[in-house]
Amino acid sequence: MKIKLIVVGKTDQQALESLVDEYLKRLRRYVSFEIEIIPDLKNRKSLSQMEQKSKEGALILSKIKPSEALYLLDEKGSKYTSVQFASFIQKKMLSGIKTLVFVIGGPYGFSDEVYQQAVGKISFSSMTFSHQMFRLFVVEQVYRAFTILKNEPYHHS
Repeated sequence: MKIKLIVVGKTDQQALESLVDEYLKRLRRYVSFEIEIIPDLKNRKSLSQMEQKSKEGALILSKIKPSEALYLLDEKGSKYTSVQFASFIQKKMLSGIKTLVFVIGGPYGFSDEVYQQAVGKISFSSMTFSHQMFRLFVVEQVYRAFTILKNEPYHHS
């Protein structure tokens, strides 16, 4: 199985980028993992929230193949402990899914079209995080999930 993280906008924090890169290196031992960045929209300030969500949604959907399982990282999604998230990933691997896709949307969330294409939604917290920081959290939790599945000492329960 391959895992893809689609994000809207680039990271301008070098420290966060370095940490994400560190976890990406660690993840390579377990799974093919890639981050696909959708550039920020041009003239974003002149667009309404709905227009922005619609345009970002079209760009997100253009990156998804019909065979890929799309999960939105959304505050209204299912909540998991790290061990439960590891089990979720294991079930997806055993189900034969070729590519598991997680998406972090733009500042206003996802368009209706993106919600309709999604297989499910996952919430990491009821709190709001910057999109830049959240990328790190996602990559770290996927790494943690694989260390849990391999019974390695990274995760202490």
